[in-house]
Amino acid sequence: MSETKKLNILSEILGEYNRVGNEYLFFCPKCKHHKKKLSVNISKDKFKCWVCDWNGATIRRIVIRHGSFNAVRDWNELHGITDLSDYEKIFEIPENNSETEEVLELPAEFQTLCNRDNLLTSLPARRYLRERGITQQDILFWKMGYAVSGEYENRVIIPSFNIDGKVNYFVGRRYDGGGWSKYKNPDVSKDLVFNELYVDWSDDVTIVEGVFDAIKAKNAIPILGSTLRENSKVFKEVIKNDPAVYIALDPDAEKKAERLIMDLLQYDAEIYKIPIPEGMDVGDMSHEHFLECKKNAKLINGKDYFLLNKLVNL
Repeated sequence: MSETKKLNILSEILGEYNRVGNEYLFFCPKCKHHKKKLSVNISKDKFKCWVCDWNGATIRRIVIRHGSFNAVRDWNELHGITDLSDYEKIFEIPENNSETEEVLELPAEFQTLCNRDNLLTSLPARRYLRERGITQQDILFWKMGYAVSGEYENRVIIPSFNIDGKVNYFVGRRYDGGGWSKYKNPDVSKDLVFNELYVDWSDDVTIVEGVFDAIKAKNAIPILGSTLRENSKVFKEVIKNDPAVYIALDPDAEKKAERLIMDLLQYDAEIYKIPIPEGMDVGDMSHEHFLECKKNAKLINGKDYFLLNKLVNL
């Protein structure tokens, strides 16, 4: 009976369907393909479009984004959820009150690591990156460089490009072990989507702490050590584009992860928490190790998560 009721709600939202085995085929509301390519498995609570690859681990994503108030209410009632007081908030995008994003110049001493000319001055920087498990493919994708003089002397430099392809930030990491500060970054706002030019919002995104963490994860956004508030640009873009979100903060940032998860759940985001082994940082992992951890990510159930945190904080 419950499956029949769910199917009735989905047909009100998506229209006619065809049944193939245990799955129901609808027209996809995202790519609007002329054939029924959105496959919905009600018993497994999953869906996937075989054209645009839009997918989710809970059908409620479809109902929330494309259904009416009544559809959401009826769907929630089938799952024992009756409080819709914050329903409108799901569709609100938080205001971004940060300053206008700046456009920067890379340091004058910046030398690229992306060409094949292995200058002798580049060898220490390349050795440092290699020891951190960073490949030449990583160097090319992230447009890495280095400096052997000037303000960013003996640092690997990783630039960030905004959606227009202009540099809006960069991270300088010391590679020679000297000096009192490992990192030296420009004195500008961190309220930006690092390397937004290369973020694919149609795929799932992974939230990590730093740039070296992001290098090891696919389609990842580093929050640069900051707490991700609701008025930040990253938070705003996540809510607007509605991807599945994987949280991969280091074990020592558990409180920060909890706050981020709680805030995202308020907007009904689809969230997974990736288990990071105690004593390890994402940036110290290999690409393969991180992928294995991601495969073990757990979908966060909003209702259970809120209850658990309430009990823990009593």
